[in-house]
Amino acid sequence: MQTGTAGRLTTHVLDTALGKPAENLRIDLFRIDGEHAEPIGSTRTNDDGRCDAPLLSGETMTSGIYELRFYAGDYLGRKDGSVSFLDIIPIRFGIAEVSAHYHVPLLLSPYSYSTYRGS
Repeated sequence: MQTGTAGRLTTHVLDTALGKPAENLRIDLFRIDGEHAEPIGSTRTNDDGRCDAPLLSGETMTSGIYELRFYAGDYLGRKDGSVSFLDIIPIRFGIAEVSAHYHVPLLLSPYSYSTYRGS
């Protein structure tokens, strides 16, 4: 397992239905080892739909398989109190280059989502 000092993991969430950042959306980060998911941390998006600090950086940035869990149901359901179609959205990805910037954004609407490796 490689460790690094210059790399970082970031994310942001955009509410494409409203055309604005998704504010106060909970995100949990896990390191995946086989069938085991080790919790690393939890955060919430700020008013710009971003996290206030990188999810991983410096010595915490290690190679391996990770999973971000976006709590879309809590975010979408609280708008009108109803049950949302989407609940927890897991995005599993690998980090190979610990000196690189891995940006994993989520584009969210009430009935769909997409992601990509951003910059």
